[in-house]
Amino acid sequence: MTADGLTLSSYTREDAPRLRTLLLDVHDDCYADQQHAPFHSRDRFAWFVDHWSSLQGWSCVVGYDDGEPVGFAYGAPLSAGREWWRGHLAPEPEHSSTFGVSEVMVRPKWRKTGASRRLHEALLEGRKEHLATLCVDREHPKVQALYEAWGYRKVGEDKPFDDSPVFAVMLLQQR
Repeated sequence: MTADGLTLSSYTREDAPRLRTLLLDVHDDCYADQQHAPFHSRDRFAWFVDHWSSLQGWSCVVGYDDGEPVGFAYGAPLSAGREWWRGHLAPEPEHSSTFGVSEVMVRPKWRKTGASRRLHEALLEGRKEHLATLCVDREHPKVQALYEAWGYRKVGEDKPFDDSPVFAVMLLQQR
């Protein structure tokens, strides 16, 4: 199985209410073995979906294989001064407009097919921001290495919530 046959659909903030259940269901499949951990629960993820999808400029790409959702990627432009890389870089980038990639999530059946890369590329395609940033659980070095292969570099670490893992803060120069 490869990602070549995926159908990608792009959505905006206006589409978020009708996408919500789909995003939560994909999350549940991806984190089925971690639903007992509060940070990875459906309720907690619902809060993140609602928060992110309310942001100006939120966009989401969902991949489908014969109509079945494979996964998604979503994010939004980050406010000046609130970029995740801030405080980790010296000197700071000359052009600091940043798109925050909040989620890249692919259901287990479609992992290692290239689906995550296709979703990520489609999410960032045509973005005007100079930088993209994302965070990855530092306990997942293979995922971090995947993002590094896509051009990201680790610039620091952060634990944004009391119950969250420690994340590697990663940065991609888009132009």
